Amino acid sequence: MVRICYNSKTMAGNKRKKISPTTVVNRRARFDYALGDEIVAGIVLTGLEVRAARDGHVQLKGAFVTVKKNELWLNNASFSLKLNDKTAESRSVDTSARKLLASRRQIDSFVASKQQGMTIVPTKILTSGKYIKVVIALGKGKKTYDKRETIKRRDQDRDTRREMKQA
Repeated sequence: MVRICYNSKTMAGNKRKKISPTTVVNRRARFDYALGDEIVAGIVLTGLEVRAARDGHVQLKGAFVTVKKNELWLNNASFSLKLNDKTAESRSVDTSARKLLASRRQIDSFVASKQQGMTIVPTKILTSGKYIKVVIALGKGKKTYDKRETIKRRDQDRDTRREMKQA
């Protein structure tokens, strides 16, 4: 005779905490560059970096993509890594270069555009699925007067939305 005992603590402990998918957006890229073609590329990360990305402790401000030996590398992206100290909630910021995973055709098209004077800029980090992905785009740097026009247009849109909401 086989008896099966269910401990109420273990049954309740099987429920996992739901983690909402976070998307880290590089808002500065839309302001500084006129963005064009986008691709979604994978990124090579360690376990601590994956945890930081899923928790939203990543900053893309000032990040850029370079091409070395026909490979794409993400530079200057800040990952705030949680250290395994038991004493305090300590974090370390890591800005080392990380390899991006894209198809050969996508890399070749981005290399050709980069040789024509375009910049490759990371715009988002997607953490909703099984893998962590980076959305990178080709960008042409904006001049100061273009940035002023963007600010002016954004203020006008905000005013019209406010007027529509009040009416």
